[in-house]
Amino acid sequence: MFEKFGILIDNEWRPARSGKTMAVHSPATEEKIGEVPLGDSADVADVLASAARGFATWKAMAAWDRAKIMRRAADLIRERVEDIAAVMCAETGKPMAEARGETLGTADQFEWFAEEAKRVYGQIIPARVPEQRLSVIYQPVGVCLSLSAWNFPALLPSRKIAAALAAGCSIVARPASEAPGSCFKIVEALVDAGIPPGAVTVITGPSSKLAAELIASPVIRKVSLTGSVAVGKKVLAQCAEGIKRASMELGGHAPVVIHRDADPVASAKASAMAKFRNSAQVCISPTRFYVHESLKQPFEDAFVDFARSLVVGDGRKDGVTMGPMIRGSAVDAALEMAQDAIDKGGRLLHGGRRPAHLNKGHFIEPTVIADVPDDARIMVEEPFAPIAPLTTFKDEDEVIERANALPFGLAAYVFSNDADRAQRTAERLESGMVGINEMLLAGAETPFGGIKESGYGREGGSIGIKDYLDPKFIRHRLLPSD
Repeated sequence: MFEKFGILIDNEWRPARSGKTMAVHSPATEEKIGEVPLGDSADVADVLASAARGFATWKAMAAWDRAKIMRRAADLIRERVEDIAAVMCAETGKPMAEARGETLGTADQFEWFAEEAKRVYGQIIPARVPEQRLSVIYQPVGVCLSLSAWNFPALLPSRKIAAALAAGCSIVARPASEAPGSCFKIVEALVDAGIPPGAVTVITGPSSKLAAELIASPVIRKVSLTGSVAVGKKVLAQCAEGIKRASMELGGHAPVVIHRDADPVASAKASAMAKFRNSAQVCISPTRFYVHESLKQPFEDAFVDFARSLVVGDGRKDGVTMGPMIRGSAVDAALEMAQDAIDKGGRLLHGGRRPAHLNKGHFIEPTVIADVPDDARIMVEEPFAPIAPLTTFKDEDEVIERANALPFGLAAYVFSNDADRAQRTAERLESGMVGINEMLLAGAETPFGGIKESGYGREGGSIGIKDYLDPKFIRHRLLPSD
């Protein structure tokens, strides 16, 4: 599947210098679907040299010219949506409908940031004396590094690539080893759109080793990571050695508060749909459901009805609505977490096992567990699995305290027909993003990111480009005229 791709240097795909490769397997069939280069230190040096040259060229281009290339790339991604989605589906197993949606969302990133490239506004500051001029301009940080996860293999790297390019930075992309093909396809669109050599480079290989070598290089000036909290802490420590800028989009454990005035059936359907999207392998996936005790039964019934309606299988097959988890160990961990919740008093309402009709692939049934206590592992550890723990609450102050008890703060959700209560809850929840009667938070035009141990910095929106720009203050004293 990846025969023509590999390591991208100066807009040319090539193998690793060592000639070594690593296999990529389908999580739906467990079969090998391709091989990618196993990059090492020699390849890192080549990639960094190319990126440094590319930065010099790209930052010198007018913002309008950079924008034209990025808009063209967005158009190409949309034209190639079926091809890109097919690759994504093969390497992640997600349903084709989800893969198409992610691909189109990826195109939106490049379109949005193409326009933002033309709107990097500075500032004029009134001086205290007439012979002085005070101003602030924004300049690109330099060569950036994108470290992205496998769960959204096109969208996640593109959020970083598009913002960096819009700012005038070059960027080195290290796609996830489990699903590199989608990133290859996005970068191919940029090359075909006419991006200068070195403005974007790609390297594949062992994640921790390559990341450490790239971050240690003085060529890299900014790092953007989408990953777990544990990995984020390691990357931040490495960035500290070189005083490098960093933005972190890390794990979450999103609470959902369903107030007494909410529609229990509608909120349950919306919650379940968001929960099981991408097999719940989503950083902003709703993961703790706090239902007002008066709505307990209708909410549970509607949630289970939706879970039962899902068709689990290989996303390339018609009718499949939930694909596999990324690896077998993830299934094992999910089942252990579900059993822990049951052992602590939770009631299994649906799922809780591997699908009997699938003898290959990393599948698990969509699982719903009611009456889960707060000390169950699934209520304190990010599950990243299609297991929905339901619990109840009595009053607003109680549920806010419980929802805010964890060190995570990426996303949260509120369902209420009382506008005052909904707004008050949203403002009190400790998270970077909140959805009120809405579960879809991500969009090119909106900021995406968290607080607490869920990270810092924002991707998307009008502030998304700021993490790739350095403000420079200029004080200019005018000389007396002759």
